[in-house]
Amino acid sequence: MNILVLESDRRKLRFLVRALAKEGYVVDACATVATALRHAIELPYDVLVLQWTLPGCDGLRVCRRVRRNGSRTPVLILSARNDVREKVAALDAGADDYLTRPFALPELLARIRVALRRSQRFAEGRVVAGGLELRVEQRAAFLLGARLHLSGREFALLELLVRNAGRVVSRSMMLDRVWEMHHDPGSNVIDVHIRNIRVKLGDAASKIETIRGQGYRFRVEGA
Repeated sequence: MNILVLESDRRKLRFLVRALAKEGYVVDACATVATALRHAIELPYDVLVLQWTLPGCDGLRVCRRVRRNGSRTPVLILSARNDVREKVAALDAGADDYLTRPFALPELLARIRVALRRSQRFAEGRVVAGGLELRVEQRAAFLLGARLHLSGREFALLELLVRNAGRVVSRSMMLDRVWEMHHDPGSNVIDVHIRNIRVKLGDAASKIETIRGQGYRFRVEGA
């Protein structure tokens, strides 16, 4: 699961990144609105966790921008503002949830889990990248119009890579999302499935890159 966190306070940002990473999430940490906007527009995320008040800027800009771009990625706003009118303003700007500081870490994690469930419900039924088309409901994959005959696991693994095109997908994330395991038991199950997918991709096999010591990445043009 990929989460973008926008937080201008470096200490708080480090705390959030460590806490989320400990839960197995892949976290992109941003300290400025400009960086968060660039990431949120260019890369796919499952949840955006955004600080509202930043020095000289309003963190809701990121939320408004992604909504204008048509994104339905769940947005959780973190703020010390506790006035009802301000909560309503954040929700009207496109936020899905609002958490007032100070907050307990277990509550933040619980709200992120709720947001992730919402993100999964609204996952697009059709994913396209690099000549591949995945029709999720039918569990069907096509390369340049030709049907690929994939097993259920192979399809799930390829879908995970394509949805995160241009990003490294870690082995732990693959195990969690495709096999519902939280650690690598030392087997080569991922490597076997990747090898099978590459064989079925034929000349397009190079689109799945091995990132040594990290995981795999679905290559997109210009990446």
